Amino acid sequence: MTDRLSARETIALVSDDFTELPYPPKDSAPDGPLAWQGYDASRARAAERTGEQESVVCGTAHVEGTRAVLIAFEFGFLGGSLGERTGDRLEAAYTHAREQRLPVVPLVATGGSRMQEGMLALTQLQRVARQSALTREAGLPQIAVLRDPTTGGGWATLGAGADVILALPGAQVGFAGSRIRPPDADPAAYTAQAQVAAGSADAIVRPEELRETLGLWLRLLTAPSDAPAPVPTPLGATDLPATGWAAVHRARDPRRPRADAYLDAYFTHRVAISGDRCGGTDPAGMLCGFGEHEDRTIAYAAQTATATRPAGYRTATRLIRLAERLGIPVLTLVDTPGAANDAEAERQAVGAAIADLFLTVASARTPITTLVIGEGGSGGALALAAPGNTWATPDSYFSVIAPELAAAILKRPAEEVEATADELRIRPQDLVELGVIREHRP
Repeated sequence: MTDRLSARETIALVSDDFTELPYPPKDSAPDGPLAWQGYDASRARAAERTGEQESVVCGTAHVEGTRAVLIAFEFGFLGGSLGERTGDRLEAAYTHAREQRLPVVPLVATGGSRMQEGMLALTQLQRVARQSALTREAGLPQIAVLRDPTTGGGWATLGAGADVILALPGAQVGFAGSRIRPPDADPAAYTAQAQVAAGSADAIVRPEELRETLGLWLRLLTAPSDAPAPVPTPLGATDLPATGWAAVHRARDPRRPRADAYLDAYFTHRVAISGDRCGGTDPAGMLCGFGEHEDRTIAYAAQTATATRPAGYRTATRLIRLAERLGIPVLTLVDTPGAANDAEAERQAVGAAIADLFLTVASARTPITTLVIGEGGSGGALALAAPGNTWATPDSYFSVIAPELAAAILKRPAEEVEATADELRIRPQDLVELGVIREHRP
């Protein structure tokens, strides 16, 4: 468990010029809407202890130069719980963000909905979800920071519903709070680290790095652009392969530059998203995030020369949809022998994951640029490729199926694999002639 900072201490971690918003006035009946005996006294004690009049503090601030609306929960005020007045403040903050075209940063620390207000407190989650949805529709990013603890409806709306989710190390994060879990529940499952591992949050950020990290995220996600991403410069071979089998050997060469090398050369700064928000990650198969290239923000989804897992396809889909909503162009790097085809991949719905990515790429309104940098293995590679704007490096190939598998399907002997590679016409120059790619990159 991490040290619990107050709302204003957390705000001070990320900004020095916080200006609190005016809050809507609201009268309430004695002891609240349910006439819960002692509720007024509990609120008065909470106010005296924390110096706050509610469980959230809302306002605007510059975070490393980017202005944003901050929503900081005060856990010391009735466990950071949500009630009707909390909902009033949250709605006012989101409304202000849309009016001023500002990103929203919830700094979450909450135990859930306020029992003393019953179902009227619980329905504030619908209210918050509506405000979040309207903010999404307005094309404004939401970046949540999970503090200790983040549980209940606050996690399931302001936290898990954000576009990007950062978490402080050691924070308790989970839908079920510590007092209502099954007695045999593994406490390790209810941590920020576990949520990142499960693909439900993007990264752990230490408090001393939060301002810089959050500032970079805000700068990148608030810089829309209509222009397509420029095609990266090839980093490997410059001459074209003589045969199809030579193209295959080049693409499979362990010395060939991989996605990391291309991303490092292309971006001056980049930050990663992680996870498909469905319980899975594929860090070894798909790299996704946002970066800065020639003072422009570009989103990226890059395969890493391994078989792509279902979670990798779903993470790429999430990335492209977010980029489209924010008006940010996308760069995809194709490099996979194909989609993972083991039994576990089938249990994780690899076909549906690929289908969703195909549909997302096909319908995207933001420009997508694709560079094939290695193996282009069948539909598992094609799902990430932009129709009409795909390029290839000289040390790559793209094929309907691997030559070895094609030969096997055709019942050809092993010595005919090389000839089969030529027949498939998988070299970059072949693909240009076929109209599959725009041009092979020199």
